[in-house]
This record gives sequence, C-alpha cells and structure tokens, in this order.
Amino acid sequence: MSMARLVVTAVRLEGRTKSEVARDYGISRQWVHELVRRFDTEGEAGLEPRSRRPRASPGRTQGIIEDEIVELRKDLLDQGLDAGAHTIRFHLTKGHGGAPSVATIWRILSRRGFVTPQPQKRPKSSFIRFQADLPNERWQADITHVRLCEGDDVEVLNVIDDHSRFLLASDALEVFKAADVVASFCGAAAAHGFPASLLTDNGAVFTAAPRGGRCAIELEADRLGIKMMHSSPYHPQTCGKVERFHQTLKRWLAKQPRVLSIPALQAQLDTFRAYYDEQRPHRALGRRTPAEAFAARPKAAPSRAPIPEGYRVRRDRIDAAGGVTLRHDSRLHHIKVGRRHAGTRVLMLVAGLDIRIVDTDGELLRALTLDPSKTYQPLGKG
Repeated sequence: MSMARLVVTAVRLEGRTKSEVARDYGISRQWVHELVRRFDTEGEAGLEPRSRRPRASPGRTQGIIEDEIVELRKDLLDQGLDAGAHTIRFHLTKGHGGAPSVATIWRILSRRGFVTPQPQKRPKSSFIRFQADLPNERWQADITHVRLCEGDDVEVLNVIDDHSRFLLASDALEVFKAADVVASFCGAAAAHGFPASLLTDNGAVFTAAPRGGRCAIELEADRLGIKMMHSSPYHPQTCGKVERFHQTLKRWLAKQPRVLSIPALQAQLDTFRAYYDEQRPHRALGRRTPAEAFAARPKAAPSRAPIPEGYRVRRDRIDAAGGVTLRHDSRLHHIKVGRRHAGTRVLMLVAGLDIRIVDTDGELLRALTLDPSKTYQPLGKG
C-alpha cells in the first residue's frame, strides 16, 4: 500500500487526527490535509502519483524557435553538413542576433527525437589534442578515394593547415603521381605562403624511403627549407586532422548529385572548400571559421632564406624536338631537355631564374639557371 493510502486510511477509517498521523508517518500536516482533500474529492484516483511539471514554464523556448531549430537540423543534414547543437546555435545567432544555449538546443533535439544520448562513448575531454601554434607551422596532406556516378574510382588530395584547419587544397585526379602532389602543394603555397613543415603518411607519392631514395615532394621540400615529416606506419591518428576532414567531405559529397567526370567533381570540391573555409564554424576553433583562424595570427615560414619572387609551377609536354617553352618577363624562351624525352609530360618548377624540370614520377630531367638574354637554352649551358 502506498504512503498516500496509509495516511488516508489512518484518518478516515481509524479516526486518528491529522496531526497525529503527520507525526507518526514523518510528513507535514499540510500534506496530510492535501491527501485527505484529494480522496474526498476524487476518491482513489486522487491518491495516484502526479507529475511535478509546472503548469507554465515562462523560461521555456518558444515553439517557433523550436521549430526553426528542427528545420535547421533537417536542412543541414540534408546538405551533408555538420548539424550539431553548436552549429545550429551559430546559424541562429547569425540570423537573429541571439539564440538559446547549446544545452537548450540539445534538449530540444533530444525531445524531438533527433539525438540519441550515447553515455558509453569516450568523452572528448579525455582526448589529448596536438595543434600547431601558428598558421603555416605545419600542413597535413593525404589522398582519399571518391567514386563517380558510373563507378570510376578517382583520387582526391586534401591539404589542410594544422593550426586553423584551413583547407588549402582539394584536388581531384584519376591517379596522383609524385609530380601532381608537388603541383597541388605549390599551388596552395602560391596562394597562402609556404609552410614550415609538411606532414603526410607513407604513401609512395609522399616518400621514397622504403625504396631507398626521395620522391619529388621530399626533394622540393628539402630545397625550400620545409621540414618533411611522415606518420608512423599503420597509425593514421598522426594525420588525424586531414583524416577527419576526409569524413566531413565525403558526408557532404554523399548528399550531392553524383557526377560523371573529374572536372564536375572538382567543381563540387571547390564549392565545398569555399563553404568549409569561409562559412562553416569549427568546434575546435571556438566556433570560428578556418579562414578567420588562419588570418588571426602571423604565419610561420620555412627555416631557410625566403622563397624567390616569381615562384610558380607549370605543366607541359616535351615536344618532338626534345624541348619545352617558358615565358619570362614577357619573352618566350625555348629550353632543351633531350629528344629521348619527347612526348613526356613534365612539371616545371620556376623560382625566379632557377628552373627544375621533373617528369610525372618526380624524376629530375634538367635543372638550369635561365639566361634572360638568350631565347634558346641548349643542353649543357645551365
């Protein structure tokens, strides 16, 4: 028998006073009066447990705001974008100048069935986070795979800044070769400056150490004074930031129309890169965008002398006569490489007057110092 029924029985059937019953059962006299009143008014139903929820909650979030939170959640999920409470609050604040707390948004999403609590998951506070102190102090680069509409597998090279998570490059090719990695890296550097160090895994396009040598990106990094670092074998956590970005990118791509070609995929990558860098608030950055974090501090730089002005990368194919052309100071120069290389696709790495020509596997075919006074640069002259 419940306490309420014991109290009512003692008063109504045993004839004991309310004060006596309150003293004997260790409850207040007012509660005894209330239970007897409920019984007299409603009978046995009046003794059933009742909700303690207040009749009104003046501080509760208005229904229209709750509906907007739910719509934002659905819209972000449909686009394949982050839809957590922090991101929703960011968008609400941006649109209204204010928003409910993150905890309130989380409770609303839970009540509406959008969040399933997972108390068994390891708390984020238990993770040890390593982060570069300055932009361009360390870049992370890695290649992931994406399928086109007809099932063709293509590779996507992503390069991010370790400090700000700024997406520096996101390029798609059927297969990345060593020279392609250098081209993407140098394209990012031309826009954002060269980093002090570059961190990658042990893929063949990133390191030739297992083969007893050095690949194109290692040679270029060494020449530029950039510290080249590689993760431990079978330990992707070392490159965790770019690995995590792969997931974010693929979740977004999964919500986009499937494309047939690499150029169409590249257009999607460019669209997401603009959104990710300029609009998406990043939780690890205090809800700032990567672009804001990248611009907030001075940039680190390679350890050696500054990179000469005019640093650029140019793709070309060696012609039937064994040469390539390069325009310098509005004048076209012909550079001899050798007839045996005719038809070879090459990458020309230009730093002022210093020119290095490598093939797609990263092998150096010729290095020279351009003589601006001469139109033709024959072999053996530089």
